Amino acid sequence: MNLTPVTTINTEALSIYKQLRDRNLSHDNSFIADTPKVVNLLLTQDIEVKSILATQEYYDTYQDLLSLKKIPLLYVAERSILEQIVGHKVHHNVMMHGLRPPAHTLSELGDKIIMLDEISSTENIGSIARSAAALGVDSYLLPKQGPHPFNRRALRVSMGHAALLKIHQYENILETIATLQADGYTVFGAEVSDDAIGLRDAVIPKKWVLLMGHEGKGLSQDVLDACDQTLVIEMVEGIKSFNVSVAASIMMYHFLK
Repeated sequence: MNLTPVTTINTEALSIYKQLRDRNLSHDNSFIADTPKVVNLLLTQDIEVKSILATQEYYDTYQDLLSLKKIPLLYVAERSILEQIVGHKVHHNVMMHGLRPPAHTLSELGDKIIMLDEISSTENIGSIARSAAALGVDSYLLPKQGPHPFNRRALRVSMGHAALLKIHQYENILETIATLQADGYTVFGAEVSDDAIGLRDAVIPKKWVLLMGHEGKGLSQDVLDACDQTLVIEMVEGIKSFNVSVAASIMMYHFLK
């Protein structure tokens, strides 16, 4: 491997690692990933890798994996350089600059879709992605104005499994729901409401969309009216709801099993 030594963070070559924080996006769809588990999973996917910044230990440990991918730039640095870039002490030894794969169209999504409406927590975005990939829900539908699953923290929380999903970002939720219904999907809105059907009584068709709402506000009435059914997880009296990522995981499992 041809490694380029780095002794300072004040170089143009490393500016991308400093610029792309959790919610920042770039015009060329660049993203930054970190930790060996996340980076190594991404290296097995059809994702363009622009560069890697890592310690010598990382290169020595994973040279066979790295040899399978054509990576233009491999920077080697002490862990202290990585810590200066992120601004705090780190327990990993690698960062990667890659390009997000092209977004999928609605028509390219699978029969099982997890859809989000205005989820604001990057951690929830990543956690739901990880659960979806683990359970076999391969399509992830999110609003354009929210966090992207390839944001650094979301990728870390998903353990890189967001890369296994077909991702589409929509602009108008009501138009998107109507398009999906016209294509044969049944859209289920998850919400605690008086007319909601208990999850255990839901009849799940072959093509479905599970729509999760905002962590605090839930789904608006307009959105609920557009859905085919409203579902709620049965809970003991006095407990109103789960965290959205927990609720999504429970419901996806039930839908599939």
